[in-house]
Amino acid sequence: MTLTIVQVVVAIVVCAALVCASFVAGSTYRRKTAEAKIGSAEEEAMRIVNEAIKTAEQKRKEAIVEAKDEAFRLKSEADKEIKERRADISRQERRMDQKEETLDKKTAQLERREEEVKARAEQVEARLAEAEELKAQQAQKLETIAGLTAEDAKQLLLARLDGELTHEKAMRISAYEAGLKDEMDSMAREMIGQAIARCAADHSSEATVSVVPLPSDEMKGRIIGREGRNIRALETATGVDLIIDDTPEAITLSSFDQTRREVARMALEKLIGDGRIHPARIEETVEKCRRELEVSMKREGERAVMEVGLHGIHPDLVKLLGRLKYRTSFGQNVLNHSLEVAWLSGLLAGEMGVNVTQARRAGLLHDIGKALDHEIEGSHVQIGVEIARKYKENPAIIHAIEAHHGDVEPKTPLAFIVMAADAISAARPGARRENMESYIKRLENLEDLSCSFEGVESAFAVQAGREVRIMVKPDAVNDDQLVLLARAITKKIEEELDYPGQIKVNVIRESRAVEYAK
Repeated sequence: MTLTIVQVVVAIVVCAALVCASFVAGSTYRRKTAEAKIGSAEEEAMRIVNEAIKTAEQKRKEAIVEAKDEAFRLKSEADKEIKERRADISRQERRMDQKEETLDKKTAQLERREEEVKARAEQVEARLAEAEELKAQQAQKLETIAGLTAEDAKQLLLARLDGELTHEKAMRISAYEAGLKDEMDSMAREMIGQAIARCAADHSSEATVSVVPLPSDEMKGRIIGREGRNIRALETATGVDLIIDDTPEAITLSSFDQTRREVARMALEKLIGDGRIHPARIEETVEKCRRELEVSMKREGERAVMEVGLHGIHPDLVKLLGRLKYRTSFGQNVLNHSLEVAWLSGLLAGEMGVNVTQARRAGLLHDIGKALDHEIEGSHVQIGVEIARKYKENPAIIHAIEAHHGDVEPKTPLAFIVMAADAISAARPGARRENMESYIKRLENLEDLSCSFEGVESAFAVQAGREVRIMVKPDAVNDDQLVLLARAITKKIEEELDYPGQIKVNVIRESRAVEYAK
């Protein structure tokens, strides 16, 4: 057993020795092999370096040769270009010399011509002086022969020329106006006729009083109250005058403000229906009716906008439109008038090729200022313009509102359309009423203005002021001056008078010869 262990140990030692010897031998062999490879690599590197140096030297020589060739080529091209430029410069110098010679020659020719012109001018001046002298002599001889001075002859000639021009001017104006009037009247009648035929509107006018029916005459005493306290409370709360007269079973409400009159009518009907009539109840009922009327006016404005077919109108403008239902102008309801103008404007715009929606909008809003003209100072046109600007309306619509009564000159087709539609709605039969005093005053003003012109003998307003017939003195106004006189009277009427629709100016000149047989 011991021997075996020794043998094993010896075997291990021998193996270890062999392994060490093998490792040493391998290391020595690898080192020698590596040294041999390093030597070979150094020799190869030296060979590559030497070859690279030779190649670089060869390429350098080749590059030098190429650079010399390129420099020679560039030098040759530069020499050639220099020669060409020198040749061009020489040619340009020769051309400049030729031009200078030509200019010198032309300058000399111009100097000679200038001298010739001066000489001719002196000759012309001398001849003109001779002609003026001859003209003066001839004029003196003509004055002697004619017995007139030059100034008298000039005045005579101008007088004759003025007469001829007056005749020609009158004839031209008459012919032009006749042709233009026939054409424009035909077109206007056709368009307005179509618009009116397609627009149906009522013809009723509204008054400034309302009548409230009573169930019995005993109710009058209850409305008056003890010592008149009820009627005083009602008049104070509404701002309306209550007229209690001998009319059976009726009370009349009077006020220029239709809104107040409507509030009073509603309140009085509610009080009569309720039966409780005393100052506190009156104030409560009036306030309630005022709120109900505000709601009703808003609905009326919305109805008007929907009826015309418009969109995008500011809610405050809609409320103001509703207030127009309770405003009148010469007995004509302003909201109905605005709706009528809106429809007429749309129809006329359709005939003329203008934006129909915009025309209806301008027609509906043209009298919007009347909703506030009793509360704010200024004309309804100015107030309407400010309202339209406040709510950012289109500038074309604002201009139409501003121009619909001629406060400013209309500049757009839309403004002319709204102006015409407003005149049609106001001038149609039954639309408005006019009291007798203002009607007679308007006719008198028309006749007086017509008679203020020189040569007018008399003037008569006929057809409710829509025509004025003017008789002139035949010995003071001739046929040519007749046309100019009619035009001047028309212009003055347009500038100084206010009138609905249009006025026909008919100037008549009549010559009569009267003899008596005895």
